Amino acid sequence: MSLAVHPRPAGGLRPNRLTPEITPMLTSHPLRRLTTTLALAAFCVSSRARAQGTGNTYINPKGLVTPTGYTHVVVAADRRTVYIAGQVAFDSTGKVVGGSNFTAQAEQVFINLNRALGSVEATFGDVVKTTTLITDVKNVPALREVRARYLDPKQPPANTLMVTRLVRPELLLEIEAVAVLSRPLIPGQ
Repeated sequence: MSLAVHPRPAGGLRPNRLTPEITPMLTSHPLRRLTTTLALAAFCVSSRARAQGTGNTYINPKGLVTPTGYTHVVVAADRRTVYIAGQVAFDSTGKVVGGSNFTAQAEQVFINLNRALGSVEATFGDVVKTTTLITDVKNVPALREVRARYLDPKQPPANTLMVTRLVRPELLLEIEAVAVLSRPLIPGQ
């Protein structure tokens, strides 16, 4: 038996791919009806299971301060795109590292970014974009110097914005990053 398919109407999609002759054959006999129902149910269940497994993954890596109201790392549903929340010069207990020394704070920020990247088996070589907030434009040369020690010489696109202050007045910079993994991350492995 062959299935005949309706031709596509000139102006749009075909509403039913099966001819009227075949539709009753799928539903008229009780065994066929049961088989069709089971096949549709299996398809629906497997589709739902796949859909539930394709959401984002949220990670708060060890060694970073416990966040309140946000997540440090989010792996997108594609399992390759990684978003890292803005990192500041906090140690794992929430104390500011470096005091008023911009270079020391920048080093701590890059250490924190490295921890965040490591939580998804990424490196600075996987970073495709950064956004940096600084409180004083005079610190841009020091930022470039520290950044060059961590990021590839090709350096990904970067936005640097000057702000009047960050969440705590003693913080001098914050850097967020986007990375793309060379292979998909498989949660739990």
